[in-house]
Amino acid sequence: MTQPAYVAVDWGTSSFRVWLMDAEDKVLAERRSGEGMTTAATVGFNKVLGAHLQELQAPAELPVIVCGMAGARQGWVEAGYVDAPARLSAVLSGAVNVPSAAWTVKILPGIAQRAQDAPDVMRGEETQLLGALGPGASGERVVCMPGTHSKWVNVSGDKVSGFSTFMTGELFDVISKNSILKHTIEGAERFDGSHPAFRQAVLTARQKPQMLTNLFFTVRSGQLLHGLDSTSAAARLSGTLIGAEMAGGLANAGADTHIHLVASGSLQALYEAAFQALGLAFETIDADVAVRGGLAAAAQSLFFSDARTSA
Repeated sequence: MTQPAYVAVDWGTSSFRVWLMDAEDKVLAERRSGEGMTTAATVGFNKVLGAHLQELQAPAELPVIVCGMAGARQGWVEAGYVDAPARLSAVLSGAVNVPSAAWTVKILPGIAQRAQDAPDVMRGEETQLLGALGPGASGERVVCMPGTHSKWVNVSGDKVSGFSTFMTGELFDVISKNSILKHTIEGAERFDGSHPAFRQAVLTARQKPQMLTNLFFTVRSGQLLHGLDSTSAAARLSGTLIGAEMAGGLANAGADTHIHLVASGSLQALYEAAFQALGLAFETIDADVAVRGGLAAAAQSLFFSDARTSA
């Protein structure tokens, strides 16, 4: 039977994912819960992690590598940031120890963009980048990572040259629940990227991002004047937000820039459909695979590199 070698943890604001890994970076077992930073800060990080490790029957001596909000100021131990422009390998050297942990725990830092006119931060996505591209990446790339706060990252070789955060997911939630559009969208059914209203909205917003707040209102006026149903209204709002995000994320991209989409689930499907509607070539990398790959690279570098050297 394969023996476990380390534990990998992705600790978000409202989510917790842990994987028991072997020496070849294969997943032996996993657990997921809603015990993110917000919950763990109250219950206790040691307690949350310990309960899951017990369920996984993880040996007590296993080292633990962590990324995400456990390293935030309000988290377990502040891991700080590596300043952009930054090589992906710098994330590994910036890992911090957790002295209060019951195990050997290291938390990876985030990346900060400190420009006065475009301050930005990421925490967790840097590990996805490490897993998706690797520390020895080459060429010019734009990496799109959808979510509540989507990240668009410009990568040159193995260096993060800059990035932007778009509040796309949060804005959809706020607008659909707390604006005049809530009446238009109420009762909407699930839709996917093949919905005509979604695809047309992506195209329109990409072409006219400066009209964004006007495009929002057409969700309402489209229902009043053209009988837009609630599902089509929700699809139009979603497509408008994603199209405007893509206009911003690709604003400085050259024609030969490679686009990588790091996503999974329903967001993966929506963003793939949006790229296809715009006629843009892209490569999809599963978000779970990416974050595990980044955590694995960190574990091998931080926990086992000396052993390999001495061997």
